[in-house]
Amino acid sequence: MADVKKIATREGYGQALVELGREHDNIVVLDADLAGATKTGTFKKAFPERHLNFGIAEGNMMSAAAGLATTGLVPFASSFAMFATGRAYEQIRNSIGYPHLNVKVCASHGGISVGEDGASHQCCEDYALMRSIPGMVVMSPADNVEAIAMVKAAYDYEGPVYIRTGRSAVPVFHGEDFHFEIGKGEVVREGADIAIIANGLMVYEAMKAGEVLANEGINAMIINMATIKPLDEELVLAAAKKCGKVITCEEHSIIGGLGEAVCSLLSEKLPTPVKRIGMNDEFGRSGPAAELLQHYGLCAENIVKVTKEFIEK
Repeated sequence: MADVKKIATREGYGQALVELGREHDNIVVLDADLAGATKTGTFKKAFPERHLNFGIAEGNMMSAAAGLATTGLVPFASSFAMFATGRAYEQIRNSIGYPHLNVKVCASHGGISVGEDGASHQCCEDYALMRSIPGMVVMSPADNVEAIAMVKAAYDYEGPVYIRTGRSAVPVFHGEDFHFEIGKGEVVREGADIAIIANGLMVYEAMKAGEVLANEGINAMIINMATIKPLDEELVLAAAKKCGKVITCEEHSIIGGLGEAVCSLLSEKLPTPVKRIGMNDEFGRSGPAAELLQHYGLCAENIVKVTKEFIEK
């Protein structure tokens, strides 16, 4: 594939907040002493009176976000995925999810592409944790354009939302006319031999794999499933029916994430052979992001390998 511009999806989060802040004075942004890393610093610079830093205290931050939401404000609570969903899980569940408050939890540094920070910071369990909370929307954008659109859609949605953004720069493949809708997947490549359903940075890897496979006579349908919950059941079922086999790709544990959501749906409504590509019940390790993604098979080369083996069975 041709070289394209690369931008981290966390950059899109910061940009979208500023754009929303100019249009809506009910937005407040909460941070856990990570404004530079989560990119909420751009909002802080533009609207200092609407940015609140809670220090290294995510539990307190989520509880405060819940309280602010009861007053009619729309809080965007930001931290690293590991600490937003792990350290503050109880507050998100009981103070935000249970009363179904209009809080947007937006976490950066998800997955092993966090890189050298190592396993303590490489959260590959966040989808599973947030999916388990009743009424929680769970999403992860594939590029910067989708990140901006997703954050704006989250503002328009009434209720709790979890968005995971990434640390590493990823290729921007969406055009500026891209339209995002919560709960709707996107077919980025048509095909009928196998369906590859991905999200986050794995979408572009799946697209690269799709080109390689096409050159070898395998036409793969590539789907960007940015919303993990609610899942686009209609699209998944249509893809499974058309292709007969499905592969899921995610920068997350194969336990509790996109792959499991797809498998749960298909096992009940349209039993279909599925292969899951993701973290295989193991912790990450410290190293350069690109090398880690290769090591754990979260790359186009492994998608091609798994697809060819799967089709031959």
